[in-house]
Order: sequence, then C-alpha cells, then structure tokens
Amino acid sequence: MGIMEQQQGGCVPPSILHLNSHIDRENPLPSPDPNNAEFTDDQFGASSQPQPNDLSATDSNSLEPGERVSRPCTVSFIIPTLDEYESIEELHTRILDVCAAHQIKAQIVFVDDGSTDSTWQVMQRLVKDHATTEAIRFRRNFGKAAALSAAAEVCSGEFVITMDADLQDDPQEIPRFLEKLNEGFDVVSGWKQVRHDPLHKVLPSRVFNWLVSTLTGVKLHDHNCGFKAYRREIFDEIELYGERHRFIPVLAAARGWKPGEIVVEHHARKFGHSKYGFSRMIKGFLDLLTIYLLTGFSSRPLHLIGVGGMLFFAAGGIGMVYLSAWWIISRIGVSIDVVHLHEKAVFYYCILAVLLGAQFLLAGLLAELIVARTHGPRDTFSVAERVPARMGQAEAEPLRQSS
Repeated sequence: MGIMEQQQGGCVPPSILHLNSHIDRENPLPSPDPNNAEFTDDQFGASSQPQPNDLSATDSNSLEPGERVSRPCTVSFIIPTLDEYESIEELHTRILDVCAAHQIKAQIVFVDDGSTDSTWQVMQRLVKDHATTEAIRFRRNFGKAAALSAAAEVCSGEFVITMDADLQDDPQEIPRFLEKLNEGFDVVSGWKQVRHDPLHKVLPSRVFNWLVSTLTGVKLHDHNCGFKAYRREIFDEIELYGERHRFIPVLAAARGWKPGEIVVEHHARKFGHSKYGFSRMIKGFLDLLTIYLLTGFSSRPLHLIGVGGMLFFAAGGIGMVYLSAWWIISRIGVSIDVVHLHEKAVFYYCILAVLLGAQFLLAGLLAELIVARTHGPRDTFSVAERVPARMGQAEAEPLRQSS
C-alpha cells in the first residue's frame, strides 16, 4: 500500500471514528441505524455499539468529505527492555486490552538489551502464551537505537509504536497516536507535558529539547520521549546506531516525512530505576551536532566546511594586504616610522588564518570526494508516491512525436 493511500484511507480505531462537520445539505445522511457500523455514539448520542467488522453497508463512493471507513489495522509495538522483569508482563496485558477494545491487530516485539535479571524468562513465557508476541535477546547491552533497529526488521504492521517498558507510558494513548497518524502525519512524538521525574532530569531535558528544535527546525516539545508512533516505511529509510533513536523525527523530517506530536500522560515509575545519568547530557549534545551535520550537509559537506575556510582565508588575506601596504608606506613616507612586521603579533595571526582557511577548503573538497564515492542515488531523496504510465499511452507517445 502506498504512503498516500495510507494517509487518505487510513487506519483509525472504530471507537475514535468521526465524521467531518461538513454534511451535504442536498444529500443528507440517513437516520442513525443501530446496526450500521458507520454511526457511532459520539456522532448521534445513540446507545448502540458499532459493528467494526461489518463493512458491507459502507460504500466508498458515497462517503461524505471527511468521513473515514472503519477497518482493522495492524500495529507493531517495539519495547526495548533492560532489567524490567517486574513490569513487562503488566505492560503486555495493558497493550493487548487496549488493542482488543479498539479492534487493533497487535504485534508486540520485546528486545532484551542485555538484562541481568529474569527479564528474558518472562519474555519467553509471554511468547509461548501469545502467538503475536516476539522476543529478541542481545548478547550484551547495545543501546536503545540498536534495539529499535533489530525489532523494526521483524515488524509487519502498517504502523510502529515504540514504548518504554517501565509502565510510565500509558497504552490508553495508543488510539490517539493512530488518529494523529491518520490526519496525515508520518511520525508522531509523545509530549510528556506533566512529568513525574526528578528536577535534575527534567531541566536538562527541556534545555536539550529547545536546542534540538532550534538547530534542526523540527519543533517538538519532547524529543526525548520514547513513546512515538511511525509509519513502517520510515525504518526502511533511516539507519539507527549510537544514540540516534531520540532523533528519529528529525531524521525523518530531513527526508520529507511529516512529524507531529500529541500530549501524553506520564506515570511515575513503579519498578526499577532510571538508566540515564549526567553523561547522557554530554552525549546528547555531541549527537545533536552529528545530526545537524547529517541532516543539513551530508550530501554537501563543502558548504559547511568551505564557508568557515573562506572566512578564515578572507580575514587572513585582508590582514596580510593591510600589513603589506603599511610596510611599504612606512618605507617611502617621511614622517612615518618604519614598520617591522615580524614585531607585530597580528602578522602571525593573519598567516595562521590563511593556513587554516586553506586547510578547511582542502578538507571540504576531500569530504566531497568521499561523499561522491559512498553516497548512493537513493540516499539523496525519498519517494512518497509513484504513478506509473499506462503501457498503451507510453508506446503511442513516441509515434505522435515522430509524426
């Protein structure tokens, strides 16, 4: 299914199905029928329940503007874990309960990222008891980005939702994520507007989110939130490694995908402890510089390095010209003291600036050569939709041109 098809006829849980406020006055909708799946309690105040599996009464040719057809959707859940044996079974149950209530087909993929407790044993039991649950175990701790990448390879759903395993993310938000995706967004990030975390964790996070939004132009309030929803195709275009998992919306936006966000409820931690410390701030800032370079200059590094080189070279060159003119005038003038450049510190600064500028320009040119050798044609664009030509018309076109 194409990207545009998903956006126009998207997967929306029947419980949040709604009609656009615009209704054709000349062809009004019929009266609510309790046996008709198109009508919901929210629209008409009826006490009947919709029939999500009965799509026979819905004719796509007669849909009003803004009306959405209810159909089951498949969502893959990726849940990285590290010593979370106390919470993953409860989280698993909550996800399945929400999906059952909203007619969502769920695939749950757990990733044991080097746990040292009984997390893997709990996962094995869940996989044994539930046919749509899978588990992956790493040999050691490789990080959250690696866990997401490994799980994405086995995901088969139309959409992918990532959650933390500590029960701080509320599965009741799942239908709202799907509704937001159906509005035309490709990646939806959760915003923990009210956080139940200590101040030493909240304050640096807010500073980091401001820096990311300012440098990248992707205006989200909570880039660090692990509760996110994606279209499955995003993981086919983005390579995850290191600490890049928190920058997926930025990387996706750089390739033309549309990011959005919703406010989500954040619960206090019930089990375990936070896996992040002060070192996360330093690593996050360094990763931000990397993402800024990759999203803005990965295919044109000379535009970044070369600008700095030209500024250094120009400043040093202008300084050298000025000092040379001063040296000449001091020797032909009568009332001017003779200038000895080797006694002027600015002379050496100008030489250093010229050398730095030349080195920057050379480094930029070398980077361009590396990019030209390593970048494939698919690395520079992302296709949203393609409409192939009809064979008959394609064959007739050259004949008309020749005649």
